[in-house]
Amino acid sequence: MNSNTTRHIAVFLVLAVLWAILNGCAAVHTSVAKRSLDVQTRMSDAVFLDPVSPDKRDVFVQVRDTSDKPTFDLEGPIRNAISAKGYQVIDDPEAAQFKLQAQILSVSRASVTAAEAALNGSYGAPLAGIVAGATVGVATGGSTQNMAVAGAIVGGLVETVVNAAVQDVFFVAITDVQISQKARAGVTGQRDLQVDASQGIGGSEITTFSEVTDEKRYRTRVMSTANKVNLKYEEAAPELNAGLTRVLAGLF
Repeated sequence: MNSNTTRHIAVFLVLAVLWAILNGCAAVHTSVAKRSLDVQTRMSDAVFLDPVSPDKRDVFVQVRDTSDKPTFDLEGPIRNAISAKGYQVIDDPEAAQFKLQAQILSVSRASVTAAEAALNGSYGAPLAGIVAGATVGVATGGSTQNMAVAGAIVGGLVETVVNAAVQDVFFVAITDVQISQKARAGVTGQRDLQVDASQGIGGSEITTFSEVTDEKRYRTRVMSTANKVNLKYEEAAPELNAGLTRVLAGLF
């Protein structure tokens, strides 16, 4: 290989590296624009509870965590926040004027589009596809003596390193919420419940229940998102918890 060819290869490789770095500007922009933690909490449906007199401000609170994050404690903070608003949190659901029941379905790293779909699905909708996965691959081939291939390899490696170092991360908490409120004295209604239970492949069993009730029920889904460059769960969890607590306590 003569000196001119060597020089041309060197120049080409330098240009390839510069091209990759310039293409990594999007990653640099992300690292600057999302350097601060951004937390947002939204409800799929609005809930309006009837106002009550001070002597009827008692609430039964029940929170179930079916996510894979057993340390995501929500019940304690919600109890404290509701108490701070002048309500009495009691342990007898039959005596309570209000019942707040929440089920934490998922606390995970997710794509924002999947999270939006889960929120739009409203209470009880499935969460299929919410967890995001990412893989990075670098493919090579051909003769190493080909400058174009060499430049693509080097540029691809540099771009991969830049993008791997800067990740736009979302953590999302999805919670289904049911609130029950006792109706005024003398007011009753009828509640119908249909349970569809799968019986193996291709089979199902449907059971229908009807009952007279003095409660009104409201259901909604709450989504809390935390977004930051290279965000870790340990940093996101307390803020997600705080956002959910503010929204659920704010219903009262």
